Amino acid sequence: MDALSVSGWFGQASVVVSIVAVCWTMICQNLQHIHLKQFFARHFNRRARHVAAMVDPYHSITFDEYEGGRIKSSDAFNEVKSYLTTASTRGVRHLRAECGSARKNASGKPVLAMAKDEEVADVFRGVTLWWSAAAEPQTRDAMSYWSRVQSAERRHYRLEFHEDHRDLVVNEYLPHVSSQGRAVMVQNRQRRLYTNIHKEGYDEGWYTDVWTHVPFTHPKTFDTLAMHPEKKKEIKDDLDMFRKGKEYHARVGKPWKRGYLLYGPPGTGKSTMVAAMANYLDYDVYDLELTSVKTNTELRKLLIETKSKSIMVFEDIDCSLDLTGKRKSKEDEDGDEEKDGVTLRRNKKDDTKSQVTLSGLLNFIDGLWSACGEERLIVFTTNHVEKLDPALIRTGRMDKKIEMSYCDLESFKFLANIHLDIDDIEAYEQFGVVEELLKEVDMVPADVGEHLTPKSPADDARSCLERLVMELMKAKEQDAASKPEA
Repeated sequence: MDALSVSGWFGQASVVVSIVAVCWTMICQNLQHIHLKQFFARHFNRRARHVAAMVDPYHSITFDEYEGGRIKSSDAFNEVKSYLTTASTRGVRHLRAECGSARKNASGKPVLAMAKDEEVADVFRGVTLWWSAAAEPQTRDAMSYWSRVQSAERRHYRLEFHEDHRDLVVNEYLPHVSSQGRAVMVQNRQRRLYTNIHKEGYDEGWYTDVWTHVPFTHPKTFDTLAMHPEKKKEIKDDLDMFRKGKEYHARVGKPWKRGYLLYGPPGTGKSTMVAAMANYLDYDVYDLELTSVKTNTELRKLLIETKSKSIMVFEDIDCSLDLTGKRKSKEDEDGDEEKDGVTLRRNKKDDTKSQVTLSGLLNFIDGLWSACGEERLIVFTTNHVEKLDPALIRTGRMDKKIEMSYCDLESFKFLANIHLDIDDIEAYEQFGVVEELLKEVDMVPADVGEHLTPKSPADDARSCLERLVMELMKAKEQDAASKPEA
């Protein structure tokens, strides 16, 4: 090879190298905009999933206890949990036992469900499917302020099935699980009385809850409530219309809720009226103590964590917070601007003081968040309705106002019937005296019932009526003595 050929070869090689260098530079510049790691991982994962599908043909569906922002527990999770209590647990070694409704579970047998890390098989249309219960530790980043179980494990159920049965599971089995789960929830449901006391415990993971509950076993019904029959019928008719009003509320565009205001002197039966309403509708009761709620946000959280078919009760609303009187005018607010900073600083230091405002309570009753549930009654009770802010009890917030008054003749006859077990109360000579005294003396039904209650085995209807007459006469004399002389 002569020198000319060598120089020609090197010249061609330099051109090729130059072209490669230019191309490589251009490629490198473009590769800066391409995530190679994600690119190769994506394609590798696709191939890996394809290979895994040939080796393991089983699919799975997970039902988390909390979905999305974890504001409210998942209905699907609760339906699955209830459905699995009916599945065969013969092969499950570790079970959880819960008490069902005492009224509907006459045998007294507990309701059994599989515990965490267990698996149960279910057969549907000849196809076997597998359910498992599990819980994973929740990272701090995944926690939400709204979460019911803020520092708890994330519980879930997982359904596994063969890929050939995917259509059967999605189109038939899951709707079957949902409908059967809801039916079991109704069958095993035990009505509860809730109160807003912070609770912590262990239930397949550590949890905190904003509501604490006990079984609701109050015996009061409308049949034993001392009230004029016509007024009692009016209230029951109103409750019936509300209970059947789902389509009506949807048609007019209103949340399915209703407000009741029960007002009257102490001892007139406001609390027992709530119990009678709950028993009549078969609802849970949430007794909310406003003074223990620190902020409007916490109040909203309590609302979100309530269930449908429930009554929310605010007893003695006039004593709960500074909700009496009229709201400040614009001039009053301008005059208090200098005080606002001091007040806010003082409230920040005093963490135990409730900062729930009238505006926050109004939004709680009929704001946007009030529509997060349905079939809910909101009941206020008060001894001094005239002290409440008119905005709090206007129509639309308190739809029905019921005055719980002093004992009248009809209420007395009813109380005599249930306390003394007599139907012909008018045949007793004390009846006329009681009738006249009730026109002159204000006595609440609770006191009348107490005086009619036998205190010893020797007491009979006559002696109890005589005791009531004596107490009424004594009350009449006290009223006369307290009035100033003309």
